[in-house]
Amino acid sequence: MSSNETRTWEYRTLRPPREETKKETSDPAEKLNELGADGWELADTLDYVGGGTKFIVLKRPADSESGGDDE
Repeated sequence: MSSNETRTWEYRTLRPPREETKKETSDPAEKLNELGADGWELADTLDYVGGGTKFIVLKRPADSESGGDDE
């Protein structure tokens, strides 16, 4: 990619899985590994005002193979 080309990205959000009480997050590693295999990488998290993660934000180059949104 030359310095004049701008990379374009596509984004996806994932809600962290919750335990039965809905107050604890369970480990999202399995889902993140699945998405990572499709070219997605962690970009950021969007958090609740009082704390805790509301969404996990992932990105990959827009020209990547589309893996579909089968969440």
